[in-house]
Amino acid sequence: MATPHPPPTASFSSSSSSSSSSPREHPASQPNQQQQQQQQQTETSCPLPRFLENDPARTGYDPSLKWWMNYFKIITGQITPEGVEHYREDRYKANEARDCARCEADRAYLFKYSPVIRFLRDKVAALNGELDESNVLCRRCPARVAEDGRVVRQGGGFSPEHGILICANEMRDRSHLEDTLAHEMVHAWDHLRWKVDWSGGGNLRHAACTEIRASMLSGECRWTRESLTRGNWTLTQQFQNCVRARAIKSVMARPACRDDLHATRVVNEVWDSCFADKRPFEEIYR
Repeated sequence: MATPHPPPTASFSSSSSSSSSSPREHPASQPNQQQQQQQQQTETSCPLPRFLENDPARTGYDPSLKWWMNYFKIITGQITPEGVEHYREDRYKANEARDCARCEADRAYLFKYSPVIRFLRDKVAALNGELDESNVLCRRCPARVAEDGRVVRQGGGFSPEHGILICANEMRDRSHLEDTLAHEMVHAWDHLRWKVDWSGGGNLRHAACTEIRASMLSGECRWTRESLTRGNWTLTQQFQNCVRARAIKSVMARPACRDDLHATRVVNEVWDSCFADKRPFEEIYR
């Protein structure tokens, strides 16, 4: 996803970051003035969800106990799903140094050996941008449990002012980190190539387009990832469905998005042109 949550010490800048494309170059992400005015009139900000604090009496999870005692309570069904998430978050805090060190080692490996990461880094450099260890940072990203039971977490983020954030505690392995980093690097390339409205306050079409492209080009929707990791064994339209679903989910995280129907409508509006746009690749690499 592209929701920016980077640490304040990162930086990402370029002399070409103010360049913009013409409507002919990217028609779907450049609505006309009338469309923009209509969208601004109809879009309203969603209230932020309320997040729950752990209550041992309600969840069964008691942080004062040894971790293995709480783990035993989990496998014996004595802790609620909400309590499991609070337990997971506390374990992430305890293992933060280990997770970040592993993430940084994998990041260095990918910058050196991954074809897709090296290719995207070179394409970003061609637009006078720079991505390296100074602005691609590994950090622990807190997860939160919303009042309606949803668990709000992220794998990474991109911010034009700061750079790329990789959520070390959410990375399953090096391959997962490669997909996440490639996703955010596509956002970085889009930022340098076009004027993208990252806030989405007046134009969610920009957010929808870059999310479609990032999910399509990063490899996170390839069939092996969907089938072996997510258990989706669909043989027809699997790739398109994955890209569409992940783009809708990311657009829903924008404050200007009202609900899933609003996000779906915006993604559908830009789908044809943005799904066909494989730049800076010549074809879908992974």
